[in-house]
Amino acid sequence: MGGGRITPLCSPPEEDSSVEQDSYRPSSLPLKPSCGRDDADDGAVNGEDGSEVGGIEGLGRNAPSSFEFEAKQKKRCKAYREVLQSYDQLLSRSKSLEEAKSRILSYAPGGWIENVGGMDMSDYDVPDTTTLILVGPKGSGKSSLVNRISNVFDDDMFAPERAQVSYNPSTGDGTFFLQEYMIPRGSTSFCLYDTRSLSDDLSENIEMLKKWIKKGVCHGKLITRPSDSSRLKAKMRCKARESGPQSKCTRMVNFVIFVVNGLAVLNSMDIDKDEGTSYTWGIAETFNSPYLSFKDDKPVVVVTHGDLLSLADRARVRLHLGELLGVSPLKQIFDIPESDDPATELTIVDMLRYSLEHADKNLPHKDLLAKKV
Repeated sequence: MGGGRITPLCSPPEEDSSVEQDSYRPSSLPLKPSCGRDDADDGAVNGEDGSEVGGIEGLGRNAPSSFEFEAKQKKRCKAYREVLQSYDQLLSRSKSLEEAKSRILSYAPGGWIENVGGMDMSDYDVPDTTTLILVGPKGSGKSSLVNRISNVFDDDMFAPERAQVSYNPSTGDGTFFLQEYMIPRGSTSFCLYDTRSLSDDLSENIEMLKKWIKKGVCHGKLITRPSDSSRLKAKMRCKARESGPQSKCTRMVNFVIFVVNGLAVLNSMDIDKDEGTSYTWGIAETFNSPYLSFKDDKPVVVVTHGDLLSLADRARVRLHLGELLGVSPLKQIFDIPESDDPATELTIVDMLRYSLEHADKNLPHKDLLAKKV
């Protein structure tokens, strides 16, 4: 699936698309961006009287493809405005943060199963601990996300960071071992698994994900790839011996959180198509792997590094990812920047609630497991 540039048809004003360091201030940005046509992309030309003859590749306005284009344009404009408005709505909802957190803290595996078709909790294979794994490219911020989530629920501002963060991804490869983190500390209701970053080789990613989903994950397990150099493999095996034996507990994966770097996505949108396809193409191909979906239920998406972007560009990234991955930018893509504020904490809580609800929803039935045995 291609990941070339998709120029937003509802492009925000020039002053709002610049990169900025400040945290977002929704009310200070326009909620009604211009929805003008991008002449460079839709092939609009001028008629003899100087008026624009719109459409793709110079087709007239009355051509069927032009009407389809107009309909698609309006749909994207509407989606873009809704994504922008969601940031203001998040601020108003942040007053109920503590109530939302308490619901996550009261979660128990299988407790949110939907009782449909006359089935109840006893009809499902419910794990002792619900397992969510973080998957994403190098530098996407998986380890940072673990720390952000942990901080929201631990209520200890002096607690050290639990996951080791690679602040300069270009100097290393980040996490090599599967790392389990109970949320909150000391709980057994659900855990996050920090994983090794995705490879540039799609086949390696698919094989790695297949093993995790089919056979489960285990804390402390070393993850190596065929493409790793012999020197790197030897170095990591030495570290594995120093860290001691891995856990004997293997957990089956219940749902996937797919983490992407919003700044990298934006850069891939704004450069030449041939140069920008590698990052988004790799995301799309891996995301749509059948091994990451549970009963056709695709992973939740977390966009990081939004604090380096304007709010308008963050909305563009969510809209682009929604189209690229085939999921709702409002309901299944969560923008979690490096910001400490109630709105960001509520986004984290909303993302976990979505993940846990879908983990319970997709638990296997006991009768199906018996048939497999």
